[in-house]
Amino acid sequence: MATHGIQAAELTDEDLYRELASLHRTRLDTLRHAPDPALAMHLTRTAELEAEYLRRRPDREVNLDRLTT
Repeated sequence: MATHGIQAAELTDEDLYRELASLHRTRLDTLRHAPDPALAMHLTRTAELEAEYLRRRPDREVNLDRLTT
């Protein structure tokens, strides 16, 4: 499935953060109400952007208190 929008690797840091914030803000509504193709695109785009964020920030701050067991 092709993604829509600019490839994650081509986004500036500011654009990447904005896109991630938008996807996370709309996540529950998309999960609950979007048709299957829209949900699939949302999942694909989220995974693409999150992978790019992790690639750029391998030494990101990690809060070990956020771990769940």
